[in-house]
Amino acid sequence: MRKVIAALLLPFFISFNSSIAAQNAENSTEILTIESRLKEMNVPALGLVVLKNGRVSRAEVYGELYEGKPAPEDAIFNVASLTKPIVTMLTLKLVENGDWTLDEPLHPYWVDPDVKEYRYSKILTTRHILTHQSGFPNWRWENEDNKLAFKFEPGKGYGYSGEGFEYLQNALESKFQKPLEKLADSLIFQPLDMEHSWFYWNDSVEEEKFAKWHDSEGNNSYSVVKDKSASAADDLLITIGDYGKFAEYVLEKIAEEKVLYKEMVTRGNGVENQTVIGLGWELLPDLKNEEYAVLHTGGDRGVNTLIMLLPETGEGVIIFTNGDNGNQLFFELINDHLSLGEQITGAAQ
Repeated sequence: MRKVIAALLLPFFISFNSSIAAQNAENSTEILTIESRLKEMNVPALGLVVLKNGRVSRAEVYGELYEGKPAPEDAIFNVASLTKPIVTMLTLKLVENGDWTLDEPLHPYWVDPDVKEYRYSKILTTRHILTHQSGFPNWRWENEDNKLAFKFEPGKGYGYSGEGFEYLQNALESKFQKPLEKLADSLIFQPLDMEHSWFYWNDSVEEEKFAKWHDSEGNNSYSVVKDKSASAADDLLITIGDYGKFAEYVLEKIAEEKVLYKEMVTRGNGVENQTVIGLGWELLPDLKNEEYAVLHTGGDRGVNTLIMLLPETGEGVIIFTNGDNGNQLFFELINDHLSLGEQITGAAQ
């Protein structure tokens, strides 16, 4: 009887083992392809998350932190403006909890000294900031006098602004008498078990795992700047695995279909603008099969990052790189890992 059962099961085991071997071969080929592309593009390291059906299906790191130092799975990346989605979601969580509102003026909690004489400071709201309609420049140092100023009345124009997010940070910290990192810990990091996420350098950040910044030639020519205070706009330090957990949370909140999170994925800026902005996120509407994309990018010297989610199918891709050329990998990775990748990248070209 045992011989009969063994004979019956033998084809199954052969088929199963053949499938595993084929999958391993496919994975090995993909790894070689990715690492080859990294070398071609002079990008030392890549962190990649792929989401399917609302959950992380892959979270991998390729390449080197710097020459001769292989990047571990828990490599730490500076993700530049991918800081902003974290702050967006913690702010919306406060709104969801009834502790904050989108449309209350911020001036009772914070007025920047540079704009205290501007009447617009009395009407500026969280909604204006999250939809990048604050009227502020990206950074105050772009102005000749290095002072913050309104370029237009809040809500009457569009202009991407890091200053806006730092203004919101000051208002939140004043209202709740907690620093931004403590608010993030309680509302986002701890609930999502994100144990490798920091707003600035401290003793918990393992420098030997940090993906150093590289120029377009692939040289480690940029000095690491170790911020000692939090910015709501920039310089979050995080692993690709932790950002994957965060992406799952974003998709979950959208799927709940609460009014607040429907607003998050609805155009909040004027239709005259080519860029469509919801609450804290860029949107790509009108894709095939009634799909749309939710995304954000980040870029600084030696840093290029991206998160793109397709809420209707629960797909997503997150890309971290530590090189000036990292954004040149975005399109091919979107094409490879999102079902509507070709439509998205084709429209962008």
